[in-house]
Amino acid sequence: MGGKLQFQIYNTMTKQKEVFEPRVAGKVGMYVCGVTAYDYSHIGHARAYVAFDVLYRYLIHLGYEVTYIRNFTDVDDKIINKANELKEDPLSLSNRFCEEFHRDVADLQCLPPSKEPHVSTHMDQIKDMIAQIIKNDCAYVLDGDVYFSVDHFPEYGRLSGRKLEDNRAGERVAVDSRKRHPADFALWKSAKPGEPSWESPWGPGRPGWHIECSAMSAQHLGPHFDIHGGGQDLIFPHHENELAQSCAACSEAGVKYWVHNGFVNINNEKMSKSLGNFFTIREVSAKYHPLALRMCLMRTHYRSPFNYSIDQVEDASDTLFYIYKTLHDCEEALSPHREENLKDKITSIAQSCISKFRSDFQSAMSDDLHTNVVLTALSEPLRTINSILKTLKGKKQQQALNIQSLVALEKEVKSVLSVLGLMASSAYEVLKELKQKALNRADITEEVVIQLIEERDLARKNKDYEKPDQIRKRLEELGIGLMDEAKGTVWKPCVPPKYKQQEQEKQPQGKPEHQQQPQQQQPQQQKQEQQEQQLSEK
Repeated sequence: MGGKLQFQIYNTMTKQKEVFEPRVAGKVGMYVCGVTAYDYSHIGHARAYVAFDVLYRYLIHLGYEVTYIRNFTDVDDKIINKANELKEDPLSLSNRFCEEFHRDVADLQCLPPSKEPHVSTHMDQIKDMIAQIIKNDCAYVLDGDVYFSVDHFPEYGRLSGRKLEDNRAGERVAVDSRKRHPADFALWKSAKPGEPSWESPWGPGRPGWHIECSAMSAQHLGPHFDIHGGGQDLIFPHHENELAQSCAACSEAGVKYWVHNGFVNINNEKMSKSLGNFFTIREVSAKYHPLALRMCLMRTHYRSPFNYSIDQVEDASDTLFYIYKTLHDCEEALSPHREENLKDKITSIAQSCISKFRSDFQSAMSDDLHTNVVLTALSEPLRTINSILKTLKGKKQQQALNIQSLVALEKEVKSVLSVLGLMASSAYEVLKELKQKALNRADITEEVVIQLIEERDLARKNKDYEKPDQIRKRLEELGIGLMDEAKGTVWKPCVPPKYKQQEQEKQPQGKPEHQQQPQQQQPQQQKQEQQEQQLSEK
């Protein structure tokens, strides 16, 4: 499935798509900011780590040897506050939620990174980098605290495009009158009673939020590497400060491509605990298959704002069932022929379908990872597989062509699903899990569904035409769809009518989504609020 198209990716630093050319031919170094581990991970985390998992998988697909580093912040104000509430050791609490995070991203089928460094195990590297920044006259010490001096780094603001005079202090963050400039930020915080601390040349304390990633990326990838990723909310102040620190510590430091995923809204509103629209990955996965959530996320281009809603994940779940039902039926049909010496010759329809699908995949993914376009393109090979399955009992010569066509189509679909991270080891198990999740959402057992199917069959035999329709409608409202087949009536998960209506009402007018330009910036007021919130939290 290799292609000659050049892979292009959007670079936040240059504000444009660029042809991807790693510093070292054939090798890629990628650092993605990880979670602050103090609670269960939410939909915003899922959005980020699925997006960068797709990038990781695609780079591997292109033949690169990728070193993927994703850190854990296990020393932080939020962790300390939560630990104090629970009367638990901060590092113990953080380690516990690191494991919970692993479980969530594994459910979403995100590949493990090459390394996952923790802040608490990189104190020496952090202190060494701070010492170097002080030596280079870009930081100063105040009563055991160390601050980065933005005035001594003329290029400060080049990533975010912000000027120093734009950085308003005192609105949500207490102003420290000791600082030389209001925008100066902490590299090292002096110890406070009851908080974990480490010895340093400036006294006991702990690192600031921003310095940790500069130190860990330099330790595991060197001062200059290819890709630095994270959510769009990290551009300022986190990544802006990272860039300043790294360059102040080492004049040769730098990141070639800064990559950021878009914001997450819930039902067109900003996701927030205070608004009561805050969902964890665990909460969604309890009701829907994790791969349905992954697919839902990938239906929006990674740089565009993602609007999470139940009707969208319902529709993604329905599509996932169709994909895996098609693959399962294909596997069943091919099972007797797996040991046969099949030739490569396939039908012209199958060949045309595969060629177009391969071309669509290559062009969409090479153009800044348009997974939404690839997911749409999947419909044609799946439809072709189902069409062939209906005509397998033909003449022997034609049957051989059909079998070979199914093998080729199955291989192509599974290959693309693997690159997207949507390929599971067992189609049967996915179908089973999807059906169980549907039953759970409906608060009904399969025994009750079967009983209702039997009641419906009996009513049809007795020519009671009203009752069968009532039973079908009742089950559809619960998300259980009935299909009448030659062997009898079977059931499958379906999208309840109320969610179908909501999805239709929300369909945008004008260009299809994949033809729209991803949003580059939030309105200034919202952007300012997010930046100030970041400062207040850190």
